[in-house]
Parts: sequence; C-alpha cells; structure tokens
Amino acid sequence: MGSLDATSTSLAEDLQDLQLDRPAKGLKSVEELEKLTVDEHLSDIERSVYLLSSGQEVQRISVIHNLPDLLRDTESHDECMRRVVPKVREVLHLAQTEMQVAASSAFLQILQKNLVPVQNYSQTFLQTILNSVDSKDPDVASAWLDTLLDVIDLLPKEVIKKEILGSAIAKGQLAQSVQSRLACCRILGKISTKFEPFVIKKEILPVVQSLCQDVDYEVRGCMCRQLDCVARGMGLEATKSAILPELVELTNDEECHVRIAGLETVVNILSLLDAETCGTTIIPLVCKICQQAVQAEDATLPVVATQLGKLCHGISDNLTDEQRQWFIDFYKKLCHVGLEKNKASSRVTTPLIDKDRGSKESDLTDIFELEDKLVECRKNSAYNFPAMVLFCGAKQFKPELHLTFTHLCKDPHFLVRKTISSGFHEVCKLLGNNANLIQSDLVALLKDESIEVLRGVISTIPAILDCYMSSGSNHTVSESKSGPLSDIIPAFLASENAIFTSHNWRLQEELMRNLSCLSRCYSSESLYNKVIPILRQKLVKARALPVKVAAAHSLLKLTRKVKKREQREEIYHGLIHDFCHARKCYLRNVFIDICRIVIELYSKKFFKETFYEYLLELHTDSVPNIRLSLCSILPDLKRLLILPTDRGLLQQLDACVRKLLVSEKDRDVSDGIQSAVEELDKIHIPMQSMTRRNFFEQDLDDQKKEEEEKLLLDNEEKELKKEEEAAEKKKGDKRNLVSAKKGSENGSSSRIPGPRKGSRAGLSGSNSTTKNSKEVSKTKIVPPGKAPGNKVQVNSNICKPSSGDSNINKKRVSSPKLSRLPLYNSNPNLHHGRPASPSLIPIKASTTSTTNKPSKTTRGSGIPAPGSAGTRRASVPTISTSRRGSLGGQLGTGSYYSLLLLLAWLARQLTFSALFPSFAVVFSFCISAGTHTAKFIKNLVFSDFSYEKLSIYQIMQ
Repeated sequence: MGSLDATSTSLAEDLQDLQLDRPAKGLKSVEELEKLTVDEHLSDIERSVYLLSSGQEVQRISVIHNLPDLLRDTESHDECMRRVVPKVREVLHLAQTEMQVAASSAFLQILQKNLVPVQNYSQTFLQTILNSVDSKDPDVASAWLDTLLDVIDLLPKEVIKKEILGSAIAKGQLAQSVQSRLACCRILGKISTKFEPFVIKKEILPVVQSLCQDVDYEVRGCMCRQLDCVARGMGLEATKSAILPELVELTNDEECHVRIAGLETVVNILSLLDAETCGTTIIPLVCKICQQAVQAEDATLPVVATQLGKLCHGISDNLTDEQRQWFIDFYKKLCHVGLEKNKASSRVTTPLIDKDRGSKESDLTDIFELEDKLVECRKNSAYNFPAMVLFCGAKQFKPELHLTFTHLCKDPHFLVRKTISSGFHEVCKLLGNNANLIQSDLVALLKDESIEVLRGVISTIPAILDCYMSSGSNHTVSESKSGPLSDIIPAFLASENAIFTSHNWRLQEELMRNLSCLSRCYSSESLYNKVIPILRQKLVKARALPVKVAAAHSLLKLTRKVKKREQREEIYHGLIHDFCHARKCYLRNVFIDICRIVIELYSKKFFKETFYEYLLELHTDSVPNIRLSLCSILPDLKRLLILPTDRGLLQQLDACVRKLLVSEKDRDVSDGIQSAVEELDKIHIPMQSMTRRNFFEQDLDDQKKEEEEKLLLDNEEKELKKEEEAAEKKKGDKRNLVSAKKGSENGSSSRIPGPRKGSRAGLSGSNSTTKNSKEVSKTKIVPPGKAPGNKVQVNSNICKPSSGDSNINKKRVSSPKLSRLPLYNSNPNLHHGRPASPSLIPIKASTTSTTNKPSKTTRGSGIPAPGSAGTRRASVPTISTSRRGSLGGQLGTGSYYSLLLLLAWLARQLTFSALFPSFAVVFSFCISAGTHTAKFIKNLVFSDFSYEKLSIYQIMQ
C-alpha cells in the first residue's frame, strides 16, 4: 500500500508540474494596470519615447518592431530620427535577447526599404550593429553578425572599406577572442568579393593566411570555408600561389572538422581552376583524402560520400581512363562499406562484451556510432548515384554500376533504400533506352515493406513510367506481355496493399493520384478490369477525404480513356448509385466533390446530360451538411448553362434555389444559400447565338473536351464496324471454301436448263430473240391468276430474299458463265398438275392481294410490282420467253425495269457476289428481250461496270 501511495503522490506532482504554464488566478492589480496605461492623446513619436523610457519589456519590443513604420511616415521621419532612434540605441545596451533580436531585424528592414540615406545609416544603425557583434551572449552576437553580413550586400564599396574593413581586420588578431576571430573569418569572406584583387592582396590576404594557421581548429575550419570567396576575388594566379598551399595544408589537418571543411572548399573551387592545376594538384589531393577517409572510417567518410558526385563531375574532363576507373571503384567501395564488417563484428564482439562491465557501454556506443556513420555513408552514396551514372556513362552502366545499384536497392537499412528509390527516376532518364536493365530493381522497391521506401518510388512513378514508355517500349501492357511494363505495373498496383495498411493518408493520396498515369501504358480493357476496380473500392472505403477525392479524380480521368461506351456508362451509373443515392451521408457529400471533378475534366454538355439533375436532387437531402455543400456548387452549375438550349435546366436550378430560400430552417444552410444567390446574380448566362463570337476563347477548353468525347464515340463505332466486317468476311471465306468443294465434286453442272438444240441463243442472240417472240405471239395462254379453284399467292421472294437465299447470294462465282448460274424460280407453279407456261396476255392495272380481293388504283399510277396482274394497255407490250420457270410469264417489260432499279439500289448496299444470282435471273429473261436490254444486262453483270456513275434516267432509257 505504501508503494501505491508513493506512486500516486509522484503522479500528482508530475501533473502539477505540467500545469506550471497555467495562467495565474486573479486579475491585474491597479498598480500593474496603471503601468500599462498610456495616454490616448499622445502622438506616435511621443508614445514611442514614453514606452522606451518607462514602459514594460513587451512595450519596448513593440516600439522597436514598429520603428520601420515610423520612419516610413514622411511627416514624422525627421522627428523619429532625432528622438526615437537615439533612445533605441540607448536601450539596446542593457536589453535582453528578445529585444536585441527584434532590433537586428528592424535595422535590416530599414536599409532594405531605403527608409534612411546610406550616409545616415552608416553613422547611426551600422555603428550599433558593429558594436553588438561582440556581445557576450552567443545568440545575440550571432543575430547581429547575420544582420551585418546581409547589410554588407546592400552597402556601397566605399562605406564597407571605411566602416567595416578596419573593424574586421582588428577582430582577426590573435589577441582577440575565438568568437571575434570566427566573426572576422565570415566578414572577410563576405567583403572579399567587393574589392579589387590588389586591395585583397594588401589588406585581407595576410589576415586570411594568419587565420588559416590559427591555434584553434574552429577558426581554421571557418576560414577554410571562406577561401572559396577569397580566391574568386583574387583571381587564378594569386589563388595558385597563395590560396592552394593553405588549402592543401588544411586538408591534411589533424582535426577531422578542418579536413571536412578543406574537402568542401576543394569542391567549390574546382570551377575556378585550370586543367593543369586540376591535374597536378587537385586530383592527387582528392585521391589522398578519399583513401584516408576509407582507412580511418571517421566523420570524413560520409562527407566524402556526399561530395563525390560533385567532385567527379568537376574533374571529369581532366581525368585519364585509369583515374576515371579508380573513382568508379572507390564509389563501389563506399556503396558496400560496413556491410561485411557488420556481419563479422556481430560474431566477434558478442563474447567480449561480458568480460568488463565498465567497457560494455562505451563499446556499444562506439559500435552504434560507427554503424551510423557507415549507414550515412551508404545513404549519401545512394544520393550521388545519378551523378555517378552521368560520370560513368549509360553504355558502361551494365558492367560497372548495375550490380552496385542492385545492392543499394536491397540494402539492409531502409534509409539507403529510401534514398535510392527517391532518385530512381533520375537514373531511368540517364539510362534512356537501357532503362530496362533496372526493371527488376524497380519491382523489388515496389514490393518493399517499408513505407518510407514506397514513398520515394511512388512519388516519382509517373516519371519512371514515362521513361519506360519512351525507351523503346511504346506499347501497352496488353500488347506486349513480355515487355518491361508487364512486371512493373502489377507490382505498382500491389503496393496499394502495403500503403493502405499504414496510417499515412498523404502517401495514400499520392498513390491514388499517380494511378491516373497508367492511362499511357495500359490498354482500355486492362484499365477497366484492373485499375478502375481499385479506385472504385478506395473511393468507398478510404478513410481520409483527400484520399477519396484523389481516387475520384483518377477514376474520372481514366474513364475518359475507356473505349467501350457500355463500360463508361456502367462507371457513371455506379457513381450515381453508390454515392448520390447512398444511405450514408458522407458518401453523398463525396458525390458533390465528384461533380466538381467532372466539371473540371469533362465537357459542359456531358455533365448536363449525366450528373446535373442527380446533383440538384440533393437539395431535398435530410442532412444539413449535404445541402450546405450543394449551395457552394450552385454557381458552377449556372456557368454551364447556355440559353435557349438549357432553359429547362435553368428552371430546375431556379426551383432548387427558390425552395432552399423558402423552406430552409438550418441557419448555416440559409447563410450558404444567401451567399450562393449573391454569386448567382452576378453570373451572366450567354445566349447560344452570342457564344461563338464573344465566348469562344473562354469555351475553347470545353470545346476541346467535347471533341475528345465525340471522337471517342466515333472511334468506338468504327471499331464495331470493323469487327462486323471482319466477322462477315470470315464467315464468307468459310462458305466460299464449302462452295468450292461442292463445285469440284459436281463439276460444271448447272440447274438452269441450257438453250434448245439448234437454237443460236447467246449473249448477242438477237435472231433467237425475234424468233422466240414470233412463236410466242402465235400462242394464247390463259393467265394463271384466273385458274379455277386456286388462290393466288404473291411470292415475297421477288422483292425480299429469304434467309436461305441470302446464304446462296453470298457465294462467290469464279467465272461469270451462264451455265453456272443457279436456278432461280421467283414465281413457282401455283397450279398443281399444270405446267407453268408463258403468257402473252397484257398486264392489268389492278393488282391482286393475298386474299384475291382486287384493290382500286388511280390512273397514271406507278409501275406495277413484280408478279401483279393488271389491265391491258396497248402501249406497253408484254414479252415472254419460252423457258420454263422464268419470269416471262408473269412480268412485263416495265416490271423488269422496276426490278432492275431495285437491284441497282441494292448494289449500293451489298456486294456484287450477293446480287449475282438476282442479276442472272433477269439476264436469263432479257436474252430474248432485245439487243439493247441484253447488252445493258451484260455490262451490268459481267463487266467491271460502275453503277455509281449511272443515273436513274440512263437506266430507264
């Protein structure tokens, strides 16, 4: 029980300590209020002087912050310089850190805004800055030193030489404190670029050389970092004679801090040196620094790994092949440093730790520090990998750096893998067409378990896929299943599982947005089957709203790339059903965000046809937040309308707004609809006639979107036609194969009877035609329609072939011989027991229906349909043929011309092979009809005759 009481007491004390910052109870006393009270009738200058003299610390800081504003006022400028500024300088001698920092910032603003002439500034504010740099408080001294360095950039050379140079040289003397000598190093580096080379050699260079030999290593390191600026002010020759010897000595310093500064200065000074100096001095020096860093494994090793990329790039033009190979091999060592040693140390150090308890903690600390340095070295090496690829060249990547890159991608520490994944897109760009070499490494990074590693590669995946698409892989995944993208994209989609198991919603949002880049490398069918289901699922189940919005944006962007209209409509209807008509209110709220994205990505016409009315339905929603969100999108809806086309949509919008104004009871929604109404009144709806002239530039983007949507529909129709034609052609080829086999079995036999023996019927048989006509004129045959006891049936096959005939029509004929024409009996024998005989009876004007009920026709009616009976007209002679089963006994010449016109119209719609049997039947009749008709049919059927060039009038003639 005692232990419990002690624990509870300690917890109470801890809680009491947490409440130390709680404001004190009670009000201010009268004395405190009087101290903070200022007369309201005082002017700004008088009030500032009063507060600086007897005010509180907070009030003084406020006056110093407002000092630039007081000087900006032209009326109070002179009085402020005469009364306020001296008071500020007086107060700063004993001011605390916060007031000193505020004054340093205010003094810099005065010079930056040119509120005071430079001469006045140097006599007042600059002297305060120079005196405050020597403050004993390191924070105050650092703040004023930064202000002085910024002021040097704004002051003229004469003022710097007169006011600052002497003070800086005095601070660099050995008798001064370390803080003063450090400030001198930075000031000399800043002013070296302001003077001529001879001034630097005379005034500054001796002090620089003295500080490079300073007894304190911090001073030597600080001066070493400023040698770059001093060298640029002096020039190449003076640098080679005066600066380089000091730099070489500093890189060999006993202190690691100084050597690091020396290496950084060498990298920064490379652009100033010539090729000879680089070859004789810099390259041997750098090689020595790198070897010492690897051997010592001290703090210089991560710095060498950091600077190696810049170093190799700066000296690449001056390297021999052997030296270039040395730097590449050294970089490989840096990428593998610590990996083998960690395995060995884990075996050796474990039994030794138990010997001495006192050395146990120190040994562990040293091991962890060394391991951290080695990990940092590999991390920095991974950061410099793109620079080394540029140094090595894309052609030498596979033999030199490919294996090293794979090791970095599989490094045991996640920081190394994170760094290499963040620069993966840079490596892809440098490799170009050889980017497929690192395909497996990208897949490994996408399958990594660390969220930090996935963040690096997911954020740059659009650039990576662009590199693969442009490097000889210009095809989608479905078109090339063996291509590099066939492995990368499934791994990219699979990374979604690991990312959504974490709570990093920003990474989830980035993944959802980057999924839209798959439209360039995935086919339409693959997008619909693989990517879009993921987006639709996350759109419903994701927790964070930004993730839902990103998923909706990518979904609607990818849907524009889906080629099939049915699939697109299914997605749109799914959005309406799952969100607009959802039972959960937060899903209905997401629907409003979806509509905003549709307005952004799609055309106005599409939105009005698809989502407009569903969105307006939400004004009757029972949740006030939904109605409030709807109010914010109402002005966007009005901007979509064009009169008079969208008058009905405008009426719906007005009805929605009117209902919300009248019946809304929620205060926030009422305020929201009032704000929406004010904005709606400012929106002018354009007229359709004015749109093309005045609003063309504003709607240019919308017109482009509408054209893309229309092009998508047109392409879909073309593809459907191509598929139908391909299927029909395939079926026709199969039937032709079957007909060819039958033809080879039957020989050249035909079901159409040939000409009688002794007749000279032929293609130009005019004699046989006249002979047959004479024989026919002697015979008199009763028309079949008047046969007793039989009902006349009109055969519809004359005008419309049956399904069985259509299959016959699709057969192709190898050669247009009459003997191979199939038998075609368009009017079978309706009188059982009687042979069908040709008729010479003229056609009557009235036609007979299927019920044998005559119908009256007006005079001058059109040409009777084939197979119909009519009144006798002397002006239209009837020609018949003696062939059995032909059309001669039932049709006249006018009817045949009508049939020819019908077949000619069908010729525009169907192929020649489909119409060949029909033309053959007509030709079999017209053999005896006369020379002109026979020649016409011959040209139409058996020649390369273009019906497109023949008019209806020519056919009738």
